Amino acid sequence: MLGAAADPRRISAAALALLEHPKHELLFSAANIWEVSIELSLGREDFRVDPQVLRRGLIDHGHLELAATSEHAVAVMTLPPLHRDPFDRILVAQSSVEGALLLTADPLVAQYPGPIRLV
Repeated sequence: MLGAAADPRRISAAALALLEHPKHELLFSAANIWEVSIELSLGREDFRVDPQVLRRGLIDHGHLELAATSEHAVAVMTLPPLHRDPFDRILVAQSSVEGALLLTADPLVAQYPGPIRLV
């Protein structure tokens, strides 16, 4: 949901309801911050999110950081070849390994098996 980081108005009502539910533990992946850092360093014109500010904001709002582990990396190998983006693939693998619901606005990512919800 990097688009939402660039423009929070892009968060759907369904996603917002899930994110605001008091019983849900909110996680963000180190891979999210890594991708933001790469996009910023490449000078992508439509993407101006400071990864340090994003990380601090997520932590300050109670999100827990999920490190990308070698177990997650190995799990990428088992994914069907639906999507070529390595960041999306590691997020799907993390979701699967950890049993954590992955929210996505990408219909292609939502086709992976596992705890993934298109929002």
